[in-house]
Amino acid sequence: MSTLSVGAEKNITNPNSMSFEERKMQIDEQEKREKEARARAKKSPFDNFVQVNKDFYKAEDWLMAKSPIAYRIFKFLINGMDGYNAVVCSYQVLQENFGVSKPTVTRAIKLLKDKKYIEVYKSGTSNVYAVNKQIVWNSWGTNYEYAKFGANIILAESEQDEIMRAKIKTVKEKKYILEEE
Repeated sequence: MSTLSVGAEKNITNPNSMSFEERKMQIDEQEKREKEARARAKKSPFDNFVQVNKDFYKAEDWLMAKSPIAYRIFKFLINGMDGYNAVVCSYQVLQENFGVSKPTVTRAIKLLKDKKYIEVYKSGTSNVYAVNKQIVWNSWGTNYEYAKFGANIILAESEQDEIMRAKIKTVKEKKYILEEE
């Protein structure tokens, strides 16, 4: 295996200053490091943890007292968010999950937005909820500079067509069988 030599005439930060073979080796090495990092992340015992600002407890107490349903929706969004504090779901998902009406969800989301617990972005007719990274963070260290670039998507079964509902039912049945074993 050849090695990447760096001399005064070569600048490894400038891909145009190296040969095709050297650049390919550099890309391969970078891909290898990224693959190893993903493998380590999958094995992490902290995969289901979130980081919480100490002041969160005051905000949490206030929210529980002010609007229990807003608090429950906030916790639902925290549980569903990805490593960048974002989650996509419809009002229908929230209504079905909590057994409440659309006006109740609307009021709760408005309270969460007004008090800066979340930000809401539009993507077509969908809402992208970004949990305030100063309150709760779902990734390592200061990685939150990348917040809001990815999102987990939570779907309501009732919003799907018949074919998709049948597929979901099959998956649920298989999961139930596996959990029994």
